[in-house]
Amino acid sequence: MGADEGVGLGTRIPGPDGGGFERFDVLDVARERIRRLGLAKRTEHVYLGWIVRFLRAFPGRRPEALGQLEVESFLTVLASEGQVAAATQNQALAALLFFFREVLQRHLPWMDDIKRAKRPAKLPVVLSRDEVAAVLGRMSGTPALVAGLLYGSGLRLMEALRLRLQDIDLVRCELIVRAGKGGKDRRSMLPMSLIGGLDAQRRLALALHQQDLAAGFGRVWLPDALDRKYRGAAAEAGWQYLFPAPKRSLDPRSGKAMRHHLSETVVQRAVKRAVAEAGIIKPATCHTLRHSFATHLLESGYDIRTVQELLGHSDVSTTQIYTHVLGRGANAVRSPLDVRADQLLPLPGSAIKLGESHVMAAGLYHAYLVGPIEGLAPGQEDRIVGDALIGEFEVVDFDKQGAVSA
Repeated sequence: MGADEGVGLGTRIPGPDGGGFERFDVLDVARERIRRLGLAKRTEHVYLGWIVRFLRAFPGRRPEALGQLEVESFLTVLASEGQVAAATQNQALAALLFFFREVLQRHLPWMDDIKRAKRPAKLPVVLSRDEVAAVLGRMSGTPALVAGLLYGSGLRLMEALRLRLQDIDLVRCELIVRAGKGGKDRRSMLPMSLIGGLDAQRRLALALHQQDLAAGFGRVWLPDALDRKYRGAAAEAGWQYLFPAPKRSLDPRSGKAMRHHLSETVVQRAVKRAVAEAGIIKPATCHTLRHSFATHLLESGYDIRTVQELLGHSDVSTTQIYTHVLGRGANAVRSPLDVRADQLLPLPGSAIKLGESHVMAAGLYHAYLVGPIEGLAPGQEDRIVGDALIGEFEVVDFDKQGAVSA
């Protein structure tokens, strides 16, 4: 969304006097505030994008002159003209509230009165075990290994890509997700089938790190203030990414050349291609593998609290969305049509006796009847099927010989 828009420094928003209010001053304050609060880099990018988009919607207005009416108008245009989802509207609202509270230092009552868009309840897309095998079987290389962790360990895509070498324990077959969603750490299992591939990937990452060190580089980005607290930690082997990028890049905050982790688009494209090649028409993505992980564990009888911990959900109600797959059909309710079929479906080769009040209950099951129907002249079976006389006749019971008792 708006995060892709440029936030070029030196751009001006015309003011009433024509002199202009320099937008980069506002963005500098917002950026510094975001970093001081320890928010994620992606949050910084998204919030700045929404702030820029909001200010551009009201040219000629100073930021401090904007208020509730402008915020509600902006959100209304997003919903009505932009046709954006409820989650996107709420994301924009969160960015604007941050802008007013943290950047402009305005704490006004109307901020608590703005209603958030209601997000519709949606069921997750889940692949069957065979479909997962078909997708993973059509992937290779590093993307296949990452996808294996998404399904085998229940990780989010970015959680897998941000794994450091010190976060995996190949002996204990476990991994640690650090600073996952909500900033929480958690443990998850490592699939035994991936141990060999992960060991090879670990050795590849270490070899690449040695090459970087020999070239005068070898440093990675460290969270919080660890780089200042532990001067040499950024060059230590344990802090290197398990899935390093093929090329070095400049860190957007420090400006230093570092080796970042593999781009998420590499895995996303590989999964999309594998889904298409497998002939799966479900809208499956990388996150679908995580949904399938949770669903298949619950199907196997694992406790929902255990699944909750493995997924890193704060509330078990979030995990409960996966229980829709348990049993047969939605909420384990069996269709009345299936119940009726079990009760009325004649056995192959059985005979039906017609009396004044007894007859086969429907032409719906006539295709399954391969034996003769006593009491009917040739051709009358089709008449019964065509008339669909389900409600006009009484159903009779089969005896032990497979015939119907009158």
